[in-house]
Amino acid sequence: MTTGHPSPASARVRTRPAPEPAPIIADDRLPRDLADAVLAAARDLRGRGLAAGDRVVLDAPDRARWDVLPHLLAADRAGAASLVADPGWSGRERAAVLADARPDLIVPVGDAAAGDPAPGSAGPAPADPPFLLPTTSGSTGAPSVLARTRRSWWLGFDALGPLPGPVLVPGPPSSTLYLFGALHALHHGLGLVTRDRFDPADARATGTVHLVPAQLSALLDDRAHHPGHPAPQVIVCGGAHVAPAVRDRCARLLPDTTLLEYYGSAEHSLIALRRSAGALRPVEGVRLELREGVLWVDSPQAVLGRLRHGVLEPAAPGASTVGDRAELHADGSLSVLGRSAATISSGGTLVAAEEVEQVLRSVPGVADVVVAGTPHPALGMLVTAVVEPRTGVPVSRRDLRDAARAALSPTKRPRRWLVADGLPRLGSGKPARAAVEAGLRDGGLDAHPFDRWSPR
Repeated sequence: MTTGHPSPASARVRTRPAPEPAPIIADDRLPRDLADAVLAAARDLRGRGLAAGDRVVLDAPDRARWDVLPHLLAADRAGAASLVADPGWSGRERAAVLADARPDLIVPVGDAAAGDPAPGSAGPAPADPPFLLPTTSGSTGAPSVLARTRRSWWLGFDALGPLPGPVLVPGPPSSTLYLFGALHALHHGLGLVTRDRFDPADARATGTVHLVPAQLSALLDDRAHHPGHPAPQVIVCGGAHVAPAVRDRCARLLPDTTLLEYYGSAEHSLIALRRSAGALRPVEGVRLELREGVLWVDSPQAVLGRLRHGVLEPAAPGASTVGDRAELHADGSLSVLGRSAATISSGGTLVAAEEVEQVLRSVPGVADVVVAGTPHPALGMLVTAVVEPRTGVPVSRRDLRDAARAALSPTKRPRRWLVADGLPRLGSGKPARAAVEAGLRDGGLDAHPFDRWSPR
């Protein structure tokens, strides 16, 4: 039976197959069990009628998200582009993604029923066709659908370089942060361990682990409680800024571990790298410039473009921006100040939420924090900090205020302080900023003033 919602012929033009490109992961880099699974997935996709130039959405249940990997690699070998669905999307978000992607097939992984591809008329194939349709994280709004080529990630794999294995990737493949980590490991012939969620115990037997900052804090908490256990040689951390206090704590608790922090985006992939206490520097081939304080990136790793209603809107040549504010220093290094979209207008002052968050994450007891605006009749928005404490570690509002007073001008300091046992999160593990903002507007956020909160 047909399991997807193929687009009508009038809405989609299937491309003629181009000469078969090299797959994203060479055959000789696949371990035997994964290679066998890719062959089985290829048979499944052929039975469904998948053809070169198609777009396929891969669905997997929340409990087994990495089951999509063989199908993604098989679709790549067939010349199709895959979109890995996030089981955590709301119905509205999923509908919006499908409306923009206009897939030819939707494949529930594990369902052997074959489906028919959507009819379409042939058109010219791009010289470097996409293999992946990544979606933006949706941390500040609805996800967008992008189109990425193999070459763009091969360049990223080389920029990050080989790392010690085995490699632990403890997050969903719908997030490019984790999918990139997994394919990077396979590209370099390293052992790969995937998990849908992070358990610090899993990192003890690995050479490298890919994390977001909240997971790094959890790993350091575990290390503080179990100092004699093995530790990874390398921690690759992305998705958000790592606070200096967290870097210092990592160096203290894991002195033999290299912390490799990177700055990137779904649109540009790897932009800059920092090793342990070093500076954040652009990777090879990436050119940066500032325009009115906003960072513009010219990179060979950039996406082909964005899909809207099934049509690829090519990215403009040259530099582009995702709206991050930054500083470029004379020595070529970079400081990222935060996304322009995460800016709060309070009393006539524009406050960069991520700048405030970086300060507050350094306070003892803070696992993570989101700074957002609460509607206020006089100020427009009241700068509000929603703090997630580390489990079993007290966090003091006085310490938070002291840190803000020491590092921020008065107009940037939070005026309202809330505490939440757990921040809303995306499938990637990053805080769901849009959900926090909506909860502050409508009163639906599960957070409390400090004087009404009891530590877990």
